[in-house]
Amino acid sequence: MAARDSGSRGFDLVFIAVLSGIVAGLFVFGAGFIYLNHISFFMPAQSRTTVFLNESLNQDVIVTSVFADLKDSVVHITTKGLENNSFEGPVPTRGQGSGVIIRSDGYIVTNAHVVSGAEDIEIGLSSGYVTSAQIIGTDPSTDIAVLKINAPFELKAAPLGDSNDLLPGQLVIAIGNPFGFQNTVTTGVISALNRTLRSSNNFNINGVIQTDAAVNPGNSGGPLLNSKGEVIGITTAIFSTLQGGFQAFQGIGFAVPINSIKEISNELIESGEVVRPWLGVTGMTVNSEVSEVLGVNVSEGVLIITVVEGGPADNAGIRGTVHDPSDPGFEPGDIILEMDGEATDTIDRLVEVILEHEIGSTVLIKYSREGVVHEVEVSLGQRPSG
Repeated sequence: MAARDSGSRGFDLVFIAVLSGIVAGLFVFGAGFIYLNHISFFMPAQSRTTVFLNESLNQDVIVTSVFADLKDSVVHITTKGLENNSFEGPVPTRGQGSGVIIRSDGYIVTNAHVVSGAEDIEIGLSSGYVTSAQIIGTDPSTDIAVLKINAPFELKAAPLGDSNDLLPGQLVIAIGNPFGFQNTVTTGVISALNRTLRSSNNFNINGVIQTDAAVNPGNSGGPLLNSKGEVIGITTAIFSTLQGGFQAFQGIGFAVPINSIKEISNELIESGEVVRPWLGVTGMTVNSEVSEVLGVNVSEGVLIITVVEGGPADNAGIRGTVHDPSDPGFEPGDIILEMDGEATDTIDRLVEVILEHEIGSTVLIKYSREGVVHEVEVSLGQRPSG
């Protein structure tokens, strides 16, 4: 096999660096993995023993009260399914997670990855009552799912808070079923706000809450609560390292904010899916390094890698990249510069601008092809589910 030239290797390295960033840790997020740049925190030592003691006593009262009020709203989820094994064929699988009752008529919110691929779902309440559940809808793009159970008694719904009112340092409480240990409560603080995670289908989850409350496998889908006992988020991922072959919690957990969940869960309950506008392309951010490797005169924008056949971009004549840069006939795809007058200097910004529009709306896209700037109108379609 012939060796690639240095230009090809440069493109590959830039491509990987742009898409992945600097690898410094591993997120456990369903069956997928997410990477985040390393962040260091420093907190000066203080000598306020009396104040800390009083705060500790007050916190004990808050936590025990919140747990007593909310434990009946948190459920244990057990899933059963089949996974194809190349040697043994279909193999039975089991999974566990947590969920929270959001309506007294049986609607439950959890993570989409908790119920992904499940054929049977069993819900266990704190009282010991166990029943089956049906999936009302899932949204992998935000890792949220809504389930429904029918119980012969009224269920206790958890009160939902406002994630716009949160502050770093605020006390938070997590309730869930880590490793199958039901009704486990842990505490911590909000470490940071407005983090971004990448979902299993490569979609940005914005406004994510970071916490140091212990969150472990099995906590996924459980509530993150404030001191009033209101749900402010749904735990979805943990930052971990491997120790002795096991994933070890490192004091960094993440939760999808409740304000996003309110909107998503309502859509799932009403229609069974979340619909979003769609351009029908895959792409990567163009910066000065990528521009140099490609040999183009554009240093900011989104290089189109592939165009979905029959999709909105394809119908408008937008072109994707042809072949690998080391292959004969290589041609970089169109580079999108603006949409409706808004600069699209990164792939994430392009997605944000698309989401600002309605399905079926017409947008004006400015793009560069072979050094010449063009404009074209595109009618946005509906993003396929999954």
